[in-house]
Amino acid sequence: MKDFITQEIKNEDAVLVGLITPEQSEEKVNEYLDELAFLAETAGLNPVKRYMQRMDTPNTSTFVGKGKLQEIEEYVSDEDNEIGVVIFDDELSAR
Repeated sequence: MKDFITQEIKNEDAVLVGLITPEQSEEKVNEYLDELAFLAETAGLNPVKRYMQRMDTPNTSTFVGKGKLQEIEEYVSDEDNEIGVVIFDDELSAR
């Protein structure tokens, strides 16, 4: 009889971030984040929180505004949250 080894796999918690722009309504951004959450779950992640910000265009340095970035950073760095991944619903540059 074969021995089977069972491993408990803990999904890493993730935060999703999207922007509401003149071209993308809040409803559309929610749809995109729903799809992003599904893809994250498929990859073994556990999306636990969403952040959205209304801006005309993404900030070229931080994607979101400084205040929203600080809010995300505080949530992610809080030891009680154990966030391992932040996923932005857009391409990011190396800057």
